Amino acid sequence: MTSSGFPNDLLLAYYGDDFTGSTDVMESLTYAGLRTVLFVDPPTDAQLERFQDLRAVGVAGSTRSTLTADMEPILGPVWQRLAQLRPHIVHYKTCSTFDSSVDIGSIGHAIDLALKQFDSAWVPLVVGAPVLQRFCIFGNLFARSGLDSDMFRLDRHPTMMKHPITPMEEADLRIHLQSQTQRRIGLVDVLQIAQGHNALEARVQELLDSGVELVIFDTLTEDHLAAIGRVIWEQAGNPSNGALFTAGSSGLEYALTTYWQRQGWIDPPPPVTWTGVDTVIAVSGSASPVTANQIEYALAHGFLEVPVDTPALADPHRKSKEKERVVSCATELLQDGFSVIVHTARGPQDPRIQATAALLDRSVSGQVLGNALGDILREILRRSGLKRAVTTGGDTSAFVARRIGVQALEVIGPLAPGSPMCRVFGDAAINDLEMTFKGGQVGNLDYFLRVRSGTRSPEQTSN
Repeated sequence: MTSSGFPNDLLLAYYGDDFTGSTDVMESLTYAGLRTVLFVDPPTDAQLERFQDLRAVGVAGSTRSTLTADMEPILGPVWQRLAQLRPHIVHYKTCSTFDSSVDIGSIGHAIDLALKQFDSAWVPLVVGAPVLQRFCIFGNLFARSGLDSDMFRLDRHPTMMKHPITPMEEADLRIHLQSQTQRRIGLVDVLQIAQGHNALEARVQELLDSGVELVIFDTLTEDHLAAIGRVIWEQAGNPSNGALFTAGSSGLEYALTTYWQRQGWIDPPPPVTWTGVDTVIAVSGSASPVTANQIEYALAHGFLEVPVDTPALADPHRKSKEKERVVSCATELLQDGFSVIVHTARGPQDPRIQATAALLDRSVSGQVLGNALGDILREILRRSGLKRAVTTGGDTSAFVARRIGVQALEVIGPLAPGSPMCRVFGDAAINDLEMTFKGGQVGNLDYFLRVRSGTRSPEQTSN
């Protein structure tokens, strides 16, 4: 422990249920001055030795799109390894829109599996993240559809209510989560948080005394974050007694770091600047309307596109030829000085989605297309020599990262909330590649242009 009583060992270890959400947590901790590295697989001792003075460690996963029945073989070894690292807090990082269902990516089941490893008396859940425009009020989750949109209750959100895999039919997180676990769920609401620390502690204890095991915290303001961060940190205790297990979005990290900063225990790092480049390559597997609008804007401002024939990628006899066509076309355009976006869809109504669904089951389509985009990107990078790339889509990003050989990531600097620019660590072909991984709902309209120019979004100018 430091003289202030703040520990100098590993504060937090987390597993992200999708790739872009995992970079989101890394971003929040890094900007708070805590060195954080994100690994693609649970890190070995040798991998950890490469990075000095780590305060947090992450593992980028893909359980958000995993069949619930298949989650235990994935999460069991992860929880075991993270426990060995002896952090104060372990976090199952969910998407800030709480994407999940009983059959796919069950958050409740993930918590149940974790509690086989971690002897936590209770599990705090923080889902709201104001910096990402996600707010939890009286247990109901609200979100924007992109940073420029109106606010929507999640069951009326234009994307999430029609999500192709896990449509959100219920905005009350208690009801939504209760369908996925038999554990009792309670809520600390905005009015109770506003009453101050003693009342907040008393409310948490009241819930625990009544048999509640999972406690959801409303989150609307930064003051709420600091109050929540305090009550969770005071429960974290000493890692020798076992880590406190938590769940939810990066709102948890924002809560903790807001509290730590207000206590004067940590100082933000000095501002980091990073420069623009002439051309970038983007591979997009997102069908979100937000991403579709960003692609349209980029094309209107000098980017060129290479649409992928996704039914061809679903055909074993045609996929090699299609990948070579895309690689050759994109590389030629890059060599001519254009930035390029390779995409599998432009919005949820793209006819390629239905055509591909007729050939591939939804449980494997993301993997097939994601792996193909990874193969395409790696070959484009090899031929072009580019050192800056983008991939979009939470599930796509995980497949692409693995396919191009990413082993670990560290934040370079801010770009858009939840989507920092990262430095990639891997084999010689990709080492020191600058890359950003964008979730479907993330970023302003000019996102791709900002990747090229090296400028952050207006929402991050104060970070």
